[in-house]
This record gives sequence, structure tokens and C-alpha cells, in this order.
Amino acid sequence: MTNWRWWLCSLLFVATTVNYLDRQVLSLTYEEFIKPEFHWTDANYGTITSFFSIFYAIACLFAGKFVDWMGTKKGYLIAIGVWSGGAVLHAACGWATAHLTGMDSVAAMRAVEVGSNAALAISTTSVYLFLLCRGILALGEAGNFPAAIKVTAEYFPKKDRAFATSIFNAGASVGALAAPLCIPPLAKAFGWEWAFIIIGGLGFIWMFFWAFMYDKPEESKHVNEAELEYIHQDDAAEAAEKAALAEQKSIPMMQCFKYKQTWAFITGKFFTDGVWWFFLFWAPSYFSNQFHAPATSGLGQGLIFTLYAIVTVISIFGGYLPKLFVEKKGMHPYSGRMLAMLIFAFFPIAALFAQPLGIRFDNPWWPAILIGLAGAGHQAWSANLFSTIGDMFPKSTIATITGIGAMAGGIGSMIIQKVAGNLFTYAENAGSAFRFLGFEGKPAGYFIMFCFCGLAYLIAWSIMKSLVPKYKPVEV
Repeated sequence: MTNWRWWLCSLLFVATTVNYLDRQVLSLTYEEFIKPEFHWTDANYGTITSFFSIFYAIACLFAGKFVDWMGTKKGYLIAIGVWSGGAVLHAACGWATAHLTGMDSVAAMRAVEVGSNAALAISTTSVYLFLLCRGILALGEAGNFPAAIKVTAEYFPKKDRAFATSIFNAGASVGALAAPLCIPPLAKAFGWEWAFIIIGGLGFIWMFFWAFMYDKPEESKHVNEAELEYIHQDDAAEAAEKAALAEQKSIPMMQCFKYKQTWAFITGKFFTDGVWWFFLFWAPSYFSNQFHAPATSGLGQGLIFTLYAIVTVISIFGGYLPKLFVEKKGMHPYSGRMLAMLIFAFFPIAALFAQPLGIRFDNPWWPAILIGLAGAGHQAWSANLFSTIGDMFPKSTIATITGIGAMAGGIGSMIIQKVAGNLFTYAENAGSAFRFLGFEGKPAGYFIMFCFCGLAYLIAWSIMKSLVPKYKPVEV
């Protein structure tokens, strides 16, 4: 039997890795390169990250339908082509800003007096240009997971799909780990523009391999009869399942909002998705500002790498804990999942101590480790949160509830990013006049955000538990 399906799975892994690399170029070049060149404030950066969050969530609602409509091959090619093009376009923002503001060069923009009208014009123009590029990036990136999941359904029998999904999904962790090791050195050696061009260009290379390697299993010259038979071993059972599903009543989208179970899932996503995006977008800037560890330094790269290494290793156990409760303790799956989520909700509390311990010992490794624990808690929480949909809703409505939750998470993330940017700018300008629990100025702003991030999961769990105190599936 041939094993062409695993070669395609490796391509999905690479695509997911590139997906996460592309979205992190901005956060790893912001503080040292982009911020001084365009005279940005943290409020400007917060506007851009909040826009990306909400636009990505909106695009996710339609990405699956688009891939189904275009077909897997064309749909995936278009998705990665759009996001790679958007990533590369970031590099032109400097030239376009200089041209639109009447500056002779990018160097002339950097030399403009801080706070002047010219600086305001540069920052405003560049923000709009970056918003355009981030929108294109988000639009394309939204297609990655729907397309990858569709490929696994086409090329793998049911018993192998979870394993194949875990392989390509590991690309998210690998991308987060690789980003601090490759992006800052590229920006330092060749300029921040080339970091966007080189990382964005990886997607176009991937498109070449995808175009020549992917065909439907029945049409692929690389798949022999034995592998094709293995791939289609579930066809009869799946056909019967689809027939049963067709007879099952589906809940219209607006009617979903009548159920407390929907609002429980909305709450879980709204309060917590933005925490993950906050750490993803702001951690490099935090280490640079607070501990003078820019992303281009060995220390800065080591801190970000350590943070995501902790997230990757610990979050693996996120799906094991509820299984332990069910199999060893005899708990109902939903009850076991909620207990596991309560335990994971305590992990982000570690973020409350990141700022005090980091400042007390003047050591950035404390925040890196503690934020890593908080991030690991989020990933484990998120995996179990998605599983609660299957516990409470009929299969015919799972995709609808997932989309509603994604939108809620995007709105929550948009709010957190915007609040963080404005808060940091205000705190920095106010200096010692702005205080919070013993911290002054921008450090006080960081501590306020860490406090929210640390408590968000317990707040969300408490509301979810009050809405759905015990297992109660939705009846249509």
C-alpha cells in the first residue's frame, strides 16, 4: 500500500507553520523597527491587532463554505495565495507611506520630529496601509484550517483523522516556536521589510508543491488501489451517518440564541480568546519595554521561545484530563470536561505574578515562564471548550454554534487589543501620575492587563456554570 496521504499531511503541517509565522512578523518587528519608523503609539498598534482579530473571526464564518464551493485544491491555493500576498504587501507600507505623505525617503520619515503634524500624518497613513494588509492576511489565513480539515476527511479513514489533525495542528506550535528564532534576525540583517517578504514568500513556494502533489484520492497517480481502499473503508458507515444527520432537525442561527447553552459557549469564547491573542501580539513588546530584551537580542528570542515551548508541552495534556475523570472516576463526560476546565482556569492566574516577580527580581524569565503557564492553560481550556458543543448540541448545529463562538471570541479579542493599546499609551504619557497596586506608568498598564488575563477564565467558567449548572442537551 502506498502512503501518499502522509505526504499530504506533511504539506498541511508546513502550511499551518507558515500560517503562524506570517501572523507573528508584525509583533516581532513592531517595537524595534516599525514603531520608530512610523511614529506609532501602542494605541496605533492596538488598533491594528484588534482589527485583525475581528476580521479574522468574520472571515472564519465564511471560509469553510468558500473551500467547499471552490474545491480543496483551488480553495487552498487561493487561501494561501491571498494570505502570502497580504504578508508580502506589508513590506511596501514604508514606501507607500513616504510617497503619500510627500517624504523623500523612509529615512526622512524616521527623522521627523516626534509629535509634529508630519509625524501624525505618517502614523495615520501607515496605520491605514497596515490595516489593509492585515485584512488581506486575515482573509486568507481564515481558510487554512477548514481546508486542512477537509483534506484529512478526504484522505484519511475515521480512525486516523484525529492523529492526522494533531500532526498538522502541531504546525501552530512549531510556527510560534520558530518565529522568534528566524524573524528578528532577518529584520536585523536585511530590514523589517525583508522579514515580511521572506516569510511571506514561503507560502508561494508551498503553493508550487500543493499544485503538483494534490489531487483527489481517486484521481491521484500516487495512490494505488490498496491505499484507496484503505482511505474509503468508512464510506458505507459515513453514508448512513449522513442520511441520519439529514433527518435530524437543524436549529436556525437566530433560534440558537434562545438557549442558555449557546450563551455559555459564547461566554467562554468572549472572555478568553482575547487573552491568547493579547499574549501573542504583545509579549515581544512587553519584554522589550519592561526588561530591555528586544526581539533581535538573544535574550529576547530565548524568552519568546521558552514561553511557547511551555505552552506546547503542557497543553498536550489538555485533552487527557477529562478522559481521566471519565474513565477512572466514572464521571459524565460533560461533568468531567467542566471540572477539567475549572482546573485549567486556575493556570492563567500565574499571569498575576508575572509583573511583580519580574520587577522584584529584575528577571524577565519569571514573566516568560508564568505567561507560558497561562498560555498552556488557555490551550487546554480551549480544546475542552470546543468539546462542550458536541456534548450539548445536535450534530446538525455544531458548525453554527462554532461560528457564533468564533465571532464572540473575535469581538472579545478586538476589545482587549484596543483597550490594551490605548491603556499603554495613556499610562506611558501619564508616567508616575498613573498608578495601580504599587506600579507606575506603563508597568501599571501591563499589570492591569495581566490581572484581567489571569482572572478571565474563572469569570468565564463561573458564568458558564451558572447558565448550565448540569448536563442538559438542547432538545429540538
